[in-house]
Amino acid sequence: MDIQAYYKDFAAWITSQTTWEGFGQSVLRIAVIIIIGQVIIWIANKTIDRVVINQTSNRLVLQTRRMTTVGKLVKNIISYAGYFIIGMLVLGEFGVQLAPLLAGAGVIGLAIGFGAQSLVKDIITGFFIIFEDQFAVGDVIQTGTFKGTVEVIGLRATRIHSWTGEVHIIPNGMINEVTNFSMHNSIAFIDVSIGYEEDAEKAISIIRRELERFENDNLVKPPEVLGIQTMLSTEVKVRVTAECLPNTQPIVARALNAYIKKVLDGHGIDIPYPRMVTYHRNERGGDPNGA
Repeated sequence: MDIQAYYKDFAAWITSQTTWEGFGQSVLRIAVIIIIGQVIIWIANKTIDRVVINQTSNRLVLQTRRMTTVGKLVKNIISYAGYFIIGMLVLGEFGVQLAPLLAGAGVIGLAIGFGAQSLVKDIITGFFIIFEDQFAVGDVIQTGTFKGTVEVIGLRATRIHSWTGEVHIIPNGMINEVTNFSMHNSIAFIDVSIGYEEDAEKAISIIRRELERFENDNLVKPPEVLGIQTMLSTEVKVRVTAECLPNTQPIVARALNAYIKKVLDGHGIDIPYPRMVTYHRNERGGDPNGA
């Protein structure tokens, strides 16, 4: 068959009403598949948001963060699965045989799995992090040398935003040891210096009395004066502690320092500072004053 015959066959096919009817039906079906798929994913995501809101309304803050994290993870899984199904159905409309494709994808996936064990490890570790409630979005954690607020817990990696502005993206498989600063209340403590020339018991009594009026939004319990913590060569250290909301101990400690400094100044109690005593030797003898 020569080129002219091929051209005639192609022209007949391209101008055939049946061809365009079939093409139009395929385009319409693909559009319907995409639209319905998007609507189903949207409804599923909104349903998850509503369930999370209803479940967290009467829960503790820690449980709320966990529910929010699980909700985001489930939404991601639904989106991935939904788009995969949409893609398979669209390929089917183009005449692609799905059964051999899925079988081949299984073989390819098995081969990739052997070469991507770290990726599989990251995904499995991510599930355990969430369902064991090791930490959640919004928690302040430290893993290795990285410390900051958890922004995202993904299927493969966790994103941490440090207080100095850096964003650390850590594969879940590398998260071996975690310190969570947000699971329980924190304890803020400061050591107040009192010189030996001052009456330590009087100073402690004044601090304890004035701390009853100390207010801070992050406090869980009123501050407590434990007493003399250490005795140094020029001063004693009085320890003050306060139970506060998770990860707010630096804020409360700074507020306590400022408040106690003001209290001591108001009662004329000096905070010790370095001093130098100089002795002058009188080489001619006589009175030390020079007489």
